[in-house]
Amino acid sequence: MEIKVLGPGCPKCGEVEKRVKFALAELKVAADVEKVTDIKTMMSYGILATPGLVINGKIKCAGRIPRPEEINAWIQEAAA
Repeated sequence: MEIKVLGPGCPKCGEVEKRVKFALAELKVAADVEKVTDIKTMMSYGILATPGLVINGKIKCAGRIPRPEEINAWIQEAAA
């Protein structure tokens, strides 16, 4: 599983990354978590507001910090 946290490195982006890593540990799911700060790469996903969360190439969230239960559900869906 490949997870990307898109954002310039602001505290909100850091919170999303923290929640993703916590969810992965809680669910015992292995994944590569990458923090993407390059503007061109972020724009290639069509995200206009950060933070953004991409799981296996699919945009799951943009412009807000997702709730932990949302992240858990998205990871379980991608792992199935």
